[in-house]
Amino acid sequence: MRVKLNLSTKPLETHRRFFLFSGVTGVLAAILFLVLGWHLHSARKADAAFRSQIANNLHRIDVLTAERQELERFFSEPGNAQLHDRSAFVNTILDARSFNWTRMFMDLEKVLPGGVHVLNIEPKQVNGQAVVKLTVGAASEEEKLNFLRALEQSGKFSHLQLISIRAPHQETTRDQLILELMVIYSRA
Repeated sequence: MRVKLNLSTKPLETHRRFFLFSGVTGVLAAILFLVLGWHLHSARKADAAFRSQIANNLHRIDVLTAERQELERFFSEPGNAQLHDRSAFVNTILDARSFNWTRMFMDLEKVLPGGVHVLNIEPKQVNGQAVVKLTVGAASEEEKLNFLRALEQSGKFSHLQLISIRAPHQETTRDQLILELMVIYSRA
């Protein structure tokens, strides 16, 4: 008969649990390493594409700057500069002729409340805009305020500047107040 005896001073221990946890940790570390490596590769690839795009844009800017300098040199030549000035003059004349003054007067008529009437009107073309200096008479303070509100709320007249408010010079008129103001009429 055989008897199994362990004569060693230390009993035999299994390290299965240690090997299992260290193996799982190693696999997770390897997966994490691969994910981080892929992320680093993608970031470097995107950075390279971004740098390439920046280089292309800088090259385009250089080309466009050179073209602009060439055009500025061309247009600064005496013959071309004179032609440019003449075309600007003709364009301002055409712009002034194409402005529909009748429509402006119709829009002013729509805004004008009862008790307020136009005494003087001076329209001018300034930088492509119609600047209108109005002198109006109002029968009362309330009608004056109604007129100013109507001008401010209209979509056609903007940049209202009240120049002066005074009493009329003649007693024969029914106006109690004379207003002088400047507005900008928009064509839209």
